[in-house]
Amino acid sequence: MIVYLHGFNSSPASGKARQLGEHMAAIGRQADYYCPALPNGPREAIALVEAELEQRRPESVTLVGSSLGGFYATYLAEKHDWKAVLVNPAVHAHALLRDALGPQTNWHTGEQWELTEAHLAELAALDVERITRPERYLLLVQTGDEVLDYCDAVAYYAGATQIIEDGGDHGFAGFERHYQTILDF
Repeated sequence: MIVYLHGFNSSPASGKARQLGEHMAAIGRQADYYCPALPNGPREAIALVEAELEQRRPESVTLVGSSLGGFYATYLAEKHDWKAVLVNPAVHAHALLRDALGPQTNWHTGEQWELTEAHLAELAALDVERITRPERYLLLVQTGDEVLDYCDAVAYYAGATQIIEDGGDHGFAGFERHYQTILDF
C-alpha cells in the first residue's frame, strides 16, 4: 500500500496527491493507494494514519510524504519499520514552523485555524533525531525549493537513496517523472 501524506495547509486535493492517485488508478492499483485529509494537530494526524492502516492491515506500507508529510512519514517509518519516500521534506518541523505561528488557511479547503505553541510541542515530540536505517528511505529534493533548504534534507537523510534535481520548486516540478521510481522502491 502507498500512503500519501500531504504537507502543511494542504490536502488530498494537492497536485502530487491527485497525480499519484490517478496514476495508481490508471495501473489498476487504486485499492493500494490511501491519501487521508490530515488533521491540523500533529498527534491527531499520526493517530488517523495509524488507525486506518491498523484497520486495513496491508501486507506492506510505503509512505510518500511531501514537506510536513515527509516529517510525519519519517516518524511513522521509524516507529513501524515502513519504507518512506520523502519529497522536499520538512526536517525538524517544530523549528521550521515557529515563524508560522498564528492564523492559517488551508490552500485547498479554505479552512481557517490557528497554529499554536501546543502544535509545535506535538511536532517536537514526533521529531526523530536521526534516522536508524537509511535504506528504508528514498529522498527526492529539488535545489530550487523556495520554502525549505534542500541541504537540510540531504544531510539528515545521509546514506539514503537520494535524487537531487537542479532547479524545481517546493511543489517538486515534474513529480510525475518519478512514479515508477516510487513504485520500484
